Amino acid sequence: MTSTVPASLTRMADGAALQAVFLDMDGTLVDTEGFWWDAEVEVFADLGHRLDETWRDVVVGGPMTRSAGYLIEATGADISLAELTVLLNDKFEDRIARGVPMMPGAERLLAELAAHNVPTALVSASHRRIIDRVLASLGPQYFALSVAGDEVPRTKPHPDPYLLAAQGLGAEPMRCAVVEDTATGVAAAEAAGCRVVAVPSVAPIPPAAGRLVVRSLEEVDLLFLRTLITSPN
Repeated sequence: MTSTVPASLTRMADGAALQAVFLDMDGTLVDTEGFWWDAEVEVFADLGHRLDETWRDVVVGGPMTRSAGYLIEATGADISLAELTVLLNDKFEDRIARGVPMMPGAERLLAELAAHNVPTALVSASHRRIIDRVLASLGPQYFALSVAGDEVPRTKPHPDPYLLAAQGLGAEPMRCAVVEDTATGVAAAEAAGCRVVAVPSVAPIPPAAGRLVVRSLEEVDLLFLRTLITSPN
């Protein structure tokens, strides 16, 4: 996680229902879900295997151990999980070194949250080495802290990353809004007790109690997030 959160960020205004906002990274703030699939396709091609396009929905948004383990089993590739993880991170890092495209509305939303001093955390299943590279493009000043997938005993779809973020910001999970793009991330946020805005990037996500589904971050602003917390559904 990043350095200690300044006290000014954890002091909430009296009566403010929204205490913090947590944002996923790949596919939510940056248009990189396709980068991961391209990296997986390339790595397995080098190993002599061709990935089935239908597997993409299975591996998207999940922790690397799950995605990599699934692909090893599906292809029968002769490689260990640890070795494959290194290769995938290397390939992905090569791609983001050429530039990280922002999702529509992401830059505006981050600027608005910062302008209103809303405590914000980046919560991703990606490893710390990847998050730090992407943070350099996003702007680390927008985030009070960040949580990486290799820093928690259980990452998404378990609630641990979001519970850790809430604890780090001194917030109650039920008064935190989460923005996610995959079913795996949504499951993690909801298991933590947070309210969720789903912005599907690859596979559809249905609406549900405590969850709103939008087409783009361009539909999301601070008022929208505050309403999510105060709304009974």
